[in-house]
Amino acid sequence: MEILRKLEHFREEESKLKWEGTFAEYLDILRERKEVAQTAHSRVYEMIKSHGVTQENGYTKFLFFENQIYGLEDTIERLVNEYFHPAAKRLDVRKRILLLMGPVSGGKSTIVTLLKRGLEQYSKTEEGAVYAIKGCPMHEDPLHLIPEYLRDDFYEEFGIRIEGSLSPLNTMRLEKEYDGRIEDVLIERIFFSEDKRVGIGTFTPSDPKSQDIADLTGSIDFSTIAEYGSESDPRAYRFDGELNKANRGMMEFQEMLKLDEKFLWHLLSLTQEGNFKAGRFALISADELIVAHTNETEYRAFISNKKNEALHSRIIVMPIPYNLKVSQEEKIYEKMIRESDMAHVHIAPHALRVAAIFSVLTRLKISKKQGIDIVKKMRLYDGENVEGFNSADLEELKTEFPNEGMDGIDPRYVINRISSAIIRKEVDAINALDVLRSLKEGLDQHASISKEDKEEYLNYISIARKEFDEIAKKEVQKAFVYSYEESARTLMDNYLDNVEAFCNKHKLKDPLTGEEMNPDEKLMRSIEEQIGISENAKRAFREEILIRISAYARKGKRFDYKSHERLREAIQKKLFADLKDVVKITTSSTMPDETHLKKINEVVARLIDEYGYNSISANELLRYVGSLLNR
Repeated sequence: MEILRKLEHFREEESKLKWEGTFAEYLDILRERKEVAQTAHSRVYEMIKSHGVTQENGYTKFLFFENQIYGLEDTIERLVNEYFHPAAKRLDVRKRILLLMGPVSGGKSTIVTLLKRGLEQYSKTEEGAVYAIKGCPMHEDPLHLIPEYLRDDFYEEFGIRIEGSLSPLNTMRLEKEYDGRIEDVLIERIFFSEDKRVGIGTFTPSDPKSQDIADLTGSIDFSTIAEYGSESDPRAYRFDGELNKANRGMMEFQEMLKLDEKFLWHLLSLTQEGNFKAGRFALISADELIVAHTNETEYRAFISNKKNEALHSRIIVMPIPYNLKVSQEEKIYEKMIRESDMAHVHIAPHALRVAAIFSVLTRLKISKKQGIDIVKKMRLYDGENVEGFNSADLEELKTEFPNEGMDGIDPRYVINRISSAIIRKEVDAINALDVLRSLKEGLDQHASISKEDKEEYLNYISIARKEFDEIAKKEVQKAFVYSYEESARTLMDNYLDNVEAFCNKHKLKDPLTGEEMNPDEKLMRSIEEQIGISENAKRAFREEILIRISAYARKGKRFDYKSHERLREAIQKKLFADLKDVVKITTSSTMPDETHLKKINEVVARLIDEYGYNSISANELLRYVGSLLNR
């Protein structure tokens, strides 16, 4: 079986990565590759960079997060450049807890999970290799073996700074097992694994009355007291708390601010001094990135409590808002559907888009800037061109409400409603109307939505419906026009003949009578008005068309129906307007004649082949557009 061969190959590759040697041999590795001794914060930063960094739309894009986190480019850029990068350079930022704060289902847990999985993979690469004292439950940095009085000499020779003290257990082992000979201490390569509790720890709050601090710092092994004679003997202590196991890597505190205070105080010395207290020992050194996440309500309550000031000063808060771009919100839903058991269901084009429009509208704040309504703002945020506004207006909008995106509808709600729509319909295909209907019905069941919010959200569903109506008509318009493409080309040629005569101040000849006649102004305007060309702008538009024709001619190309996007759109709209009666009859007739049936089949085939519909959703779209045109 192929899977068994792959498992065997995986074991072989894992075995090749293993390394064990003496401290003296480890120093030889350090001479060649100083990055082996990097700090936990540096390791995370280098891991992110190793996947590639590009510049896109004014943002520094870190490819590590690509196809996983959508619409949070500026947040990710700030996270990496304002926290991980300076922390990697040993600046004071690394002595702070990284607190991701934002609404539910906004991406906080996803970011943390990505970092953990990324570290696991990075530790298996040459540049991300991690070495530790063999047999140490805390996977301690081998350089802690270097005595304090030799560390300046070590820096001069190797260019590596050493931070932290040798743990009580390894201090004893050095004397008892190696007779003080540091160079003989065994070192091994380790691989981060959350499952095996190596370099990655996770702590989740539970009942404060039953949760023990030992979960963080380890505990006494009472079964060994008789053997070792004292609770202060490190061999009688289990160094198995989450802070112990996360050493050298990353420690995640889920819902940190729900924790009892006694757990949080341990983080004070760990963040500032790089050590913590455990049992009856001196302070234990630990090098780990501490990342936590919480929601805004709990964070506000936390900082309002004066008792938390010391810990608050040791926290870097990174807001993680909801995505505010419709196109990126669609990708979030696509990803969630791919990872679910709904992947086999046909979701008609634009069904996810209308859901995304609704979600984003609930998260946006209504601007006070003149001429900007919430729909225009939504389009500007998504990178669309909105007449009368530019990039400077966009930046101004983004600074108008600093907390924008911290509330609104979350992606999980939308996916739940899509699931409900699929189950209710009992077919493996849903469309935009099914999704909007389900979203509307779900508002009654959403316990946290106030009456005022509900009325506002219903209005946003109506806006999303209007957006879909326009999209649906354009989609059917394009499919119908394709069936009448010869008519579209004829209309285009007729328009171009008239434009040429108008610009050159010539007359046209009637093809039947040969009689000279003026350019058909009514025809030209009927086409130009389809795309909003005003009376004052018509000459400039027509001259621009002639210049484009000349440019094509110079290159030996023929200007045709598809050569000018705006003119093509105008021709399609004009033809569709002329065909409206045909479309109405074709889409609404219960017993279409043979000609109409042929057109229906052609349009359905076009919608399936070119636009991503299936037969069910294509026919539903045609019926819906027919009903729109009949209103």
